[in-house]
Amino acid sequence: MESRFTQAALRGVLRMALLAMAVALAGCSATEFYWQGLKGQADLLSRARPIPEVVQDTPDPALKAKLIRVQDMRAFASRELALPDNRSYTRYADLGRAYVVWNVFATPELSLTARQWCFPVAGCVAYRGYFVEADARAEAARLAAEGFDVHVSGVPAYSTLGWFDDPVLSTFIRYREAEVARLVFHELAHQVVYVKDDTSFNESFAVAVEETGLARWQAAQAGAADAAQFAADVQRLQRVRTEFRTMIRATRDRLAALYASGLTDDEKRARKAAIFADMRAAHERLKADTGGAVVFDRWFAGGANNAGIISAGLYADRVPQFAALLAEEGGDLPRFYGRVKALAALPKADRDQGLAARVPPDNSALSTVGAPRRSPSAGE
Repeated sequence: MESRFTQAALRGVLRMALLAMAVALAGCSATEFYWQGLKGQADLLSRARPIPEVVQDTPDPALKAKLIRVQDMRAFASRELALPDNRSYTRYADLGRAYVVWNVFATPELSLTARQWCFPVAGCVAYRGYFVEADARAEAARLAAEGFDVHVSGVPAYSTLGWFDDPVLSTFIRYREAEVARLVFHELAHQVVYVKDDTSFNESFAVAVEETGLARWQAAQAGAADAAQFAADVQRLQRVRTEFRTMIRATRDRLAALYASGLTDDEKRARKAAIFADMRAAHERLKADTGGAVVFDRWFAGGANNAGIISAGLYADRVPQFAALLAEEGGDLPRFYGRVKALAALPKADRDQGLAARVPPDNSALSTVGAPRRSPSAGE
C-alpha cells in the first residue's frame, strides 16, 4: 500500500496551508465559502487510492473494468495527446454522491452579462462552486431573490490546475467510455494552459483538446471487439453536442438582439419566455431524432435562462477557432499548445483578436482534425 506521506502529499499539505492563508486574508464575508472549498478538496484527496490498489481490492467487476480502461486512457493522453505525464488520474476516489461540485451562475434578468466571482488562485470566473448541493441551492436562491437569473450545474469533474493530483472520481467513472475519455482529456488540458480571468478561453481550449483527443482515442480502438459500438456512441455524442451548441448560439443571438431593443421590460420578458420555449422545443426534436438522447436534460433542469446560456457558452464559444488553430498546425498537438500558450500570454483584447482571426474549418467538429502528421509524445 502506498505511503500517505509521499512528497506529493507533502506538497499538497503545503498548498492547503497557502490556501488557508488566502482564506484568512480574504475577510469574514468570504471565510465560510473558502472554508467549504478547503474542506471539500481535503475530503476528496483523503478518499483517493492508487487505481491498481482499487482494481485489486474491489469486488465490483464493472468498476474494475472501468478503472483498467481509464489507465489505458491516461497513458494514451500523455503518449498521444502530449498531455501532462503526472499523477493526476492515477488514483480513484469514491465520493458517494452524484457530482463533485455544484456551480452557480447568475446574470441580470434582461442581460447576458455574467456575474463574476474572483478567487486567489483561479482569478475571476463566471461561477461559484460548492462541494455541498444544499449550499449551492442556497446561494442560487439568494441571488434569485435579488432578481438574478440563476443556473445551478452539477459537475462530475474539475481540475485543480496541477496544484493537486486530481483523482478519477466515482461521479463519472460509470459514464459511457466516450464520456469518460473526454472528461479525462478535458481536465488534463487545463494543466497545459490556463489564463486567469478568461473562463471562455480556458474552457473552449479544453473542449477542443477533449474532442480531438476523443477522435484519436476512437481511431486507436479500431479492431477492438466493441469498436463499432464505441464509434456509434462517439458519433451520437458529437452530434448532440454540436447541435446543442448551435441552439445555444442561436438563442443567445436572439436574446442579445432582444435586450438591445427599445421594447419595454414587460415586452422583453414575454419575448424572452417565447425564445426559451422555442429552444426547449428544438431540444425535444433533437432528442427524438437521436433516439431519446438525454445528454442536455440536466442543463434545462438547472435553469433554462440567461445564466444557463452563459454556462453553456463558456464551453462552446471559441471551440471552432481553436479547431482552426489546430488545423493550421496539421493536427500537431505540441505545436498547437505552443500557439495557444503564446495567445494566452497576450493582453485579453489581443488574445480575443488572435482567436477571432482564425477561420473555422467547414465542419468545426474536431473529429475532422484527424491524426497528426506524426504521433506526438509528452517528451516533444
